[in-house]
Amino acid sequence: MLPVIDHYDTLMARFEWVIPQSFNIGAAVSDAWAAHEPERVCLEHFSPDGQHQRLSYGQFADQSSRFAAALAACGVVAGDRVAILLPQGFEAAIAHVGIYKLGAIALPLALLFGVEALAYRLKDAGAVAVVTNGFGAERIAAIRSALPDLRVLISTDTMDGVPSFAALVAAHPPIAAIADTGPDDPAMMIYTSGTTGPPKGALHGHRVLLGHVPGFQFHHDFLPQPGDRMWTPADWAWAGGLLNALLPSLLLGVPVVSSPAQKFDPHMAFSILAEMDVRNAFIPPTALRLMKAVERPRDHYDLKLRTIGSAGEALGRETFEWARDALGIEVAEFYGQTECNIVLSSSAACGVIKGGSMGKAAPGHRVAIIDDAGRVLPAGSIGQVAVQRPDPVMFLGYWKNEDATDRKFIGDWMTTGDQGVMDAEGYFTFFGRDDDVITSSGYRIGPGEIEDCLVGHPAVQLAAVVGKPDPVRTEIVKAYVVLAPGQTPSEALEREIRDWVKTRLSMHEYPREIAFVDALPLTTSGKVIRRLLRDKAVAEAAE
Repeated sequence: MLPVIDHYDTLMARFEWVIPQSFNIGAAVSDAWAAHEPERVCLEHFSPDGQHQRLSYGQFADQSSRFAAALAACGVVAGDRVAILLPQGFEAAIAHVGIYKLGAIALPLALLFGVEALAYRLKDAGAVAVVTNGFGAERIAAIRSALPDLRVLISTDTMDGVPSFAALVAAHPPIAAIADTGPDDPAMMIYTSGTTGPPKGALHGHRVLLGHVPGFQFHHDFLPQPGDRMWTPADWAWAGGLLNALLPSLLLGVPVVSSPAQKFDPHMAFSILAEMDVRNAFIPPTALRLMKAVERPRDHYDLKLRTIGSAGEALGRETFEWARDALGIEVAEFYGQTECNIVLSSSAACGVIKGGSMGKAAPGHRVAIIDDAGRVLPAGSIGQVAVQRPDPVMFLGYWKNEDATDRKFIGDWMTTGDQGVMDAEGYFTFFGRDDDVITSSGYRIGPGEIEDCLVGHPAVQLAAVVGKPDPVRTEIVKAYVVLAPGQTPSEALEREIRDWVKTRLSMHEYPREIAFVDALPLTTSGKVIRRLLRDKAVAEAAE
């Protein structure tokens, strides 16, 4: 638990890690609460028809222990990889916790994945079991012959020949003993988003949840507070949804609201926030930008928000200022990766918040800007964001890929592949991925600031910027723009947007080319896959 100290330097100086020798995520987020407050609500599910559902910690602990026993009866043992291919909901949370209690390794996967993406991850992980719904089961059926390790398929929907999740839980008594796991025993494997290459399985120990707590409490202003309730539109299959919202909230006794899988709709998001009395939310930057389409939201929705955290890509000053004005919330931007999450964080309560910044080092973590030799650079220098090991939130390594794990480190610094700057006050600003930095006429240009400026234009909803090869300037800045509803592409609008950036940033950073597109390529976590846009720009330049 983070001590309630509202002075950043004092909080950093007094914080100490306490990692027990025996720790099991499953027991910590369910049984520990059930033993003392079995009726305490841990999960609530939003239903568009108003028939919302609730689950208590007592029910959660019982059903997850029964599911652990059911997996064991199916032949699953400690160390086996069990995939969870489910939307947000009680079953997904119960499955996670049951897997941890058994000592197996949870493999969260997004329902948005196509069959090739699923096949790659399931085969690479050697998954022996998959817990899914009818939609996911159909996809698994199409690739099952390519998955020699897969022995068990369980569905939350009624299907001929497929064991029922509910029936298995009902048929088995709770597992006799929860696995006695240590902090470094594997608990989950989350595949990287694949923005810069083939996805890799980042293996995490049970300590990963404890490692998230300080930064999580920091950017949610010392959560839990009376009435706190968490929601995120992020898929729980992503580290953001799972470890920035679901599991730390359950650990701290904060009810988590789940919602049906759907294409993100800003009006529905505001409805969920209002109807479910959500006080705390993790909302990725892309979703927040889409929510800007709702004018004067507090006039139409009874919002009770206390804190919003945001991460996954740069939030930007424009979106920060919109949220402050439209929602009355200073969004706490934070930073991390699948391999090492919430290592930078912001906190309004501690006065550590600045629009356009990812915050400062979160309590318990040492983060720096380093050069290619691993030397720490002075304030104001552009370099790579790096995290020093050992660190409880840091991954154990990449699954079956020691070489990639070794390449991730320079000495004791875990490299991130993200370029950034730390100012004299200790605030970090994202500059761009190593591959995203644009070299134009001798200038090194980060896409984030340009994208932030673009979305500040009233006609722009989303934007992504890449470098396009150019024989004179090495590269030129090219922008791919999704217009706001009701806007129509035109040469006049293109000139207006270009001039908007020229006058607000600089003459060397404005996009010399703008392409209006219907949508941007996004990962399941909402990050722009700039690699695909770069490939497109390179192909255009070669024509």
